[in-house]
Amino acid sequence: MSAVDLSRIGPGFADLALGSQAVFRTVLDALSHPGRILMMREEAPPPRDVHSAAALALLALLDQDCALWLSPSLASGPAVAWLRFHTGCRIVERAADAQFAWIAGVSEFPALDAFAQGSEFEPEKSTTCVIQVDALANDGGWTLQGPGINGACRLAVAGLGDDFVAQWQDNRLRFPGGVDLLFSSGERLAGISRTTRIRS
Repeated sequence: MSAVDLSRIGPGFADLALGSQAVFRTVLDALSHPGRILMMREEAPPPRDVHSAAALALLALLDQDCALWLSPSLASGPAVAWLRFHTGCRIVERAADAQFAWIAGVSEFPALDAFAQGSEFEPEKSTTCVIQVDALANDGGWTLQGPGINGACRLAVAGLGDDFVAQWQDNRLRFPGGVDLLFSSGERLAGISRTTRIRS
């Protein structure tokens, strides 16, 4: 194993306890209220060429017991050393072996059934995916319904269309298994949980 050049690894949270707690609460809020777009304000500069909301979410969620899968462009970039140094997480080669996945963009997003699905008895053994997208908005896009949503809400996720909606319907049928998703666009974060219904 080659030595890590610490001079090339950026800092993590300025205050580890307060920073990670604040980001963790934001992530929980995003998954508890699907479609709600939230801002990540913590000042922890992410590696170059990645979304700060995605990087901060994973910085708060990962630890040495977590397995992470990275899409190809992230796996070959500086994010690997940054996350491993600050969280101690393990990097895995197969999406199905990961508790968390970081996807650089919709063009690198595998089919949902490529990830760990959990089961009726171990639903927690599914993958939470963090996907970087070009834009998030609450005007237009999908109609979301389900737990955590007051009636219905709208969420537009750039680059994901009808094929994704069909995959998501299959994902819901796996409940209590199935994956959960976090979308990032710059400092913006939104989530959809496995219980969320999507109509295009």
